[in-house]
Amino acid sequence: GCGAAGAAGAALAGPAAAQPSASEEGHGGRFDPESPRFALAVLPDTQYLFDADSADPAPLRETFRYLVAERSAANIAFMTHLGDVTEHGTEEEIRLAADTFRALHGKVPYSVLAGNHDIRSSTDDQRGDSAYLAAFGPARYASMPTYRGGSPDGYNTYHVLRAGGREWLVLALDWRVSDRGLRWAQGVLDAHPTLPAVLTTHDIAWADDEGRATLSGNGDRLWNGLIKGNDQIFLALGGHYWPPGRTVLTNDFDNDVHVHITNYQDRYYGGAGMIRTYGFDLARGVVDVETFAPWFLARDPQKRSPLEAETIELTGPVDRFSLEVDFAARFAGFAAATPPAPRPPSAVVPRGTLAYWRFDAAGTPAPGAPGTAVANGVVVRDLSGNGNDLTVSRLHTSGPDALTWSADHHPGQPAHASLRFDGGKNPDRGAVLTTADRAPLNAEKFLRGYTIETFVRLPEPFEGDHSWMGILSWQGRSGDAGKTTGWSPLEPTCSLNVSPERFLQFVVYPHRQDADPTSWSHAVPAGRWTHIAVVNDGRRTVMYVDGSRIARNPSQPSTGIATLGKPFVLGATSFDERFGQGFYGWIGDTRIVGRPLSPGEFLAPLDQGRSA
Repeated sequence: GCGAAGAAGAALAGPAAAQPSASEEGHGGRFDPESPRFALAVLPDTQYLFDADSADPAPLRETFRYLVAERSAANIAFMTHLGDVTEHGTEEEIRLAADTFRALHGKVPYSVLAGNHDIRSSTDDQRGDSAYLAAFGPARYASMPTYRGGSPDGYNTYHVLRAGGREWLVLALDWRVSDRGLRWAQGVLDAHPTLPAVLTTHDIAWADDEGRATLSGNGDRLWNGLIKGNDQIFLALGGHYWPPGRTVLTNDFDNDVHVHITNYQDRYYGGAGMIRTYGFDLARGVVDVETFAPWFLARDPQKRSPLEAETIELTGPVDRFSLEVDFAARFAGFAAATPPAPRPPSAVVPRGTLAYWRFDAAGTPAPGAPGTAVANGVVVRDLSGNGNDLTVSRLHTSGPDALTWSADHHPGQPAHASLRFDGGKNPDRGAVLTTADRAPLNAEKFLRGYTIETFVRLPEPFEGDHSWMGILSWQGRSGDAGKTTGWSPLEPTCSLNVSPERFLQFVVYPHRQDADPTSWSHAVPAGRWTHIAVVNDGRRTVMYVDGSRIARNPSQPSTGIATLGKPFVLGATSFDERFGQGFYGWIGDTRIVGRPLSPGEFLAPLDQGRSA
């Protein structure tokens, strides 16, 4: 880094090889490459810590100690330095910096690139030998499992790291990349066409005092010559200028590219080895960014000087923020996820299955085209072979649109189809699927436990009053089953419903106890598929939502279900044996098993993500 404004000109070179990264042991513990949460550490200009006879590597040593110690807890995948390691690029400065970086060897993989203070700033990556190249050239990274190669000149390198269950590419480009270097970088991207890429370089953008970033002259060259035409590059990081800043640019594929400036050399103690962490959370679809100084963090809080206390962490909008990234959508153009194929019924009918229904050709004689009405009288077969077929009927005076075929489905659902219910109230309307009067499921008591599973999607926006709409139930009043302590003797003996706040309510009147133990979920989202499982082990009932056990499960004993030989119903709850409103939304595969299943046995594999 060297100031608060500016731009610059050209440079780059051809690919190489090495082994993909695996989990690595460090003193701080094991990095987990499969966890959906991991961190990329970014270290900007450290030049004032390696400045002739005023050099002080202590802050950087503490930063590296922190990265090693916290690698497991923070799941740190990689560290990248943004250039200007030293102030003058002398052999002495370079030697001291190179020795300091050895603290990371074998513990945290990293990349370093040359800034204008590390080499002759008037040159590009074709400059030839230098003290920097001798210490921080490709030979330095050869033993790292992430390292894949460097440009022929040695000033540009790339790494492939496995994190979040996939591989990522990190390009570390010289301060000035030649045309040859740009061709090399393009070759790297071409050789890894499905990997999301982070581009790091020293000079890419500058920012105003409000943190609004603008491409520098060199940044323009990189943008036009490499970044905007390669959809893989979603994040571009640079130092050199202060203050820090950020912007979002749109590439040739109409996708976002986040461009960030990170540099704290103008801060107390030359930035004190301050780092920025990019916390990727693939499950939440965010990247959480934090900036702090481990050197100050390690001090006794009572002994920190005022400037140390003031600089320990930066919390302004350009130093601490979150980026919302729909990773699947952002990477779809070059690394589209392959959806799983439908699973045949035989693969999802385990021992003890009492009923299994699905709404594709495997479950119905001739499902209609998506959007067409499901006619009254259509039979959905019970694929368990136990004879619990469902028959379609409409409630009240509901028309054809009350129930339609749909290709919408949960990404982990065995069948790639569902039913769209358009139920509601004022007036009551909807459609239901019910078992025949003598179906075996009607009188099943479930004394050895049970698992009831279904897939549900609520419309977005979730319009109208649909409070207490039913998803499924058994007909038959709890009072008729001899239950006197429940909410109402008119309530069905078992039902799964949706409260006004979109909480799932599973209420069951057990076969043996006079009670109504009820499970309550959190508010389920609209516009997204949800897998629901209710598991009873013969003593207690537990609800799972998307494979996660909910908090509000009853402690009351609960053995079996007080069924009365009445039909099982999908698409509504019958109160006082009468139907009011029907369900509003989509219902997918539904399965009932006469024993408790573990989450690993559920219909939705636990590694399947949320729907688009």
